[in-house]
Amino acid sequence: MKLTDLGWSSFFEEKFSVYVQSGHCVGRVAAEYRHLYGLLTASGEVLAQVSGKMRHQSAGRGDFPTVGDWVVIEEFPGDKAMIHAVLPRKSKFSRKVAGNEFEEQIVAANVDLVFLVMSLNQDFNLRRLERYLVVAWESGSTPVVILSKSDLCDDLDEKVAQVQSIAVGVPIHVISSIQQQGLEALSPYLVHGQTVALLGSSGVGKSTLINTLLGKEVQRVHEVRENDARGRHTTTNRELFLLPEGGIIIDTPGMRELHFWEGDHGFDTTFTDIQELADKCFFNDCRHQQEPGCAVQQAITAGLLDLTRLDSYRNLQREIAITALNLDKKQLRRAENKRRGRASYKSRRSRIIKKH
Repeated sequence: MKLTDLGWSSFFEEKFSVYVQSGHCVGRVAAEYRHLYGLLTASGEVLAQVSGKMRHQSAGRGDFPTVGDWVVIEEFPGDKAMIHAVLPRKSKFSRKVAGNEFEEQIVAANVDLVFLVMSLNQDFNLRRLERYLVVAWESGSTPVVILSKSDLCDDLDEKVAQVQSIAVGVPIHVISSIQQQGLEALSPYLVHGQTVALLGSSGVGKSTLINTLLGKEVQRVHEVRENDARGRHTTTNRELFLLPEGGIIIDTPGMRELHFWEGDHGFDTTFTDIQELADKCFFNDCRHQQEPGCAVQQAITAGLLDLTRLDSYRNLQREIAITALNLDKKQLRRAENKRRGRASYKSRRSRIIKKH
């Protein structure tokens, strides 16, 4: 197997150059288990764990390997390996971990394109799609909207128009994996050496699409609930697959919660329509409420902008600001803890020297 088949490029070649003299090689993380990682290498598949030194030096979850990462490894007999480092990432799809803990979770790394999958049944949700678009743009990848289960939709044109109104400049494709419709339009994205990640909530058809593209059933598929068309978590682990045509695809579990980790760039790109209107407001600090000369409110009155989109703009902007504030506080606490640790070490060292 060639590394280029796995997505290796000059970007990673340059980052790996500092490790060449060590005699180590590289592998790409295809699956993540408890304390273990499934890797794809030039010599085949291996099972690896993180070295003790790397574990000790890691400051948080974001420093550990995730699916899609290229890692520096030492191979052993019996298809085993030790991970010594993670190569710098070209892109990463991050979110805050679920719950009250403020920690980064990297869902997938080194992704070129993100298929944002949303079904056209009762689970159709524009506000959720806006959230996914923010995170996709922030990741450094390019989003593509996939509207699945077209065979279950009676108002297709209307729903597509609604998505076009919020996914500004983003390609949109309508598919039905069950009826094999619209899949040919995805072929240009699934080319040799290019990595595509599938993201979306449970039950939107990600696993069915994976099985269809691979030509075999590698992911379990369950029926959605009849009362609300919501799916169950059939995919429980992130996993990387090699497509017959040469592309690479990453499947991810459905996400009940998608909280931002960072989002300034992604937010501006997702809401470029409102940002352009805001630039035309009379006041630079216009809050787009009742200020005179507000171009945003004028667009709403003229029917050019939906009020619900403006509400979403404000809510997500507020959430990103709060997240940034919490991140700053965490970094300050970490810096203070390091300072105290150094001061404590110097104090102990000084006492030892005085005794002798």
